[in-house]
Order: sequence, then C-alpha cells, then structure tokens
Amino acid sequence: MKVYRYLTGKDDVNFCARVTKALNEGYELYGSPTMTFNSVDVIVGQVVIKEVEHENEIPQGLQNALNQLNNWRFNVLDILYEWKCV
Repeated sequence: MKVYRYLTGKDDVNFCARVTKALNEGYELYGSPTMTFNSVDVIVGQVVIKEVEHENEIPQGLQNALNQLNNWRFNVLDILYEWKCV
C-alpha cells in the first residue's frame, strides 16, 4: 500500500526540516512542490509517498481515517441494497 502525505507550511527552515525528516523515514518526493502567498507569508507544499508492506507501518491517524472511510462506504452500500438501488 502507498502512504500519501501532503506537507504544507511557511517557506522556512521548519518546513525544510519536516520534508527532510519524511525523506529520512523512507518517504520519497512526489510531483512538483507548490507555492502560494497568503498576504503575509509564502506557503509551500510538497507531496511525499512511501510504499509500506504491513498495516502497522501506516501512521495511526491515517489508519483511523481509512477505517472511517471504509465504514462510511459500507454503510452507504447497505442503504443502497436496502433501497434496492444496487
């Protein structure tokens, strides 16, 4: 399974440190960085991805979000079956 993260923040040394940390955790840069201006600061973003073999390698917050998404999907399918839409 591929793990996706979109890092965003002010264009400063702290953002660079977050990207560096992700790279050292096995993530790889994906796509081009993004940049915008919010009237005060330059805000940058970078997608990083990582291939994981085991579910325990997925960050807990992402596991929770994936579980909620799967539960929602199954609830919708149950409703559609009940209404004989599927």
